[in-house]
Amino acid sequence: MKRYQREDEISYSLGITLTFELLKYATEYCNRVYVHSKMDKGESFEKLKKLCDDANIPMEFADKPFNILSQKENCFIIGEFRKFKRPVDKNESHVVLNNPSNAGNMGTIMRSAAGFGITNLVIISPAVDEFDPKTVRASMGAIFRLNISVYPSFDEYRKQMGDRSYYPFMLKAKTSLSKLEPVKPFSLIFGNEATGLPDSFLEVGTSVIIPHSDRIDSLNLPIAASIALYEATKNDFTK
Repeated sequence: MKRYQREDEISYSLGITLTFELLKYATEYCNRVYVHSKMDKGESFEKLKKLCDDANIPMEFADKPFNILSQKENCFIIGEFRKFKRPVDKNESHVVLNNPSNAGNMGTIMRSAAGFGITNLVIISPAVDEFDPKTVRASMGAIFRLNISVYPSFDEYRKQMGDRSYYPFMLKAKTSLSKLEPVKPFSLIFGNEATGLPDSFLEVGTSVIIPHSDRIDSLNLPIAASIALYEATKNDFTK
């Protein structure tokens, strides 16, 4: 066993909450579950054990994997899973991340996307590793609920998706998010944390800006994406 590397065929869910999500929503990709000797054998453990038993997933009781894989002192469960391919659904709405560079940000956006019912994520490379355990942790397990496709360029993605509504979020855009009435299926497009989207995206679909005060120069990526996701889906959650 060695520390996670991007080229590996497997990755890890570090912690019992993430491993519950793995076992519930990506059961077929789980190889095994590691259990630390300090794990409390209470109700949560029994639920975990039942999920493993029902799916014939082995539980290995050993401390060494935790010394290698986890930097957290309170991590007592690790799920090992095969990296999976679930292509995005062409007929559904997407979140598109163009060259994202931060694992924590990507994971946070995964969680927001799942929370607002958008379960298709497109990543335009070069990009941070979507299966990095840091990404998995930041997603709080939402990654196991998503369809994810990686494209070498936005042009290639657009070529394959064809006719749909594209909404790139940019500081130079003229359409305010408050005035946007998104047409499904749509693609909410966000740029790199440091540089945003290049100006060429002003010619893609309807560019959108999230207005804010001049006390900041911009919103950070996960917050901007979460605001956009809320506005785009709020009518789906009326009570």
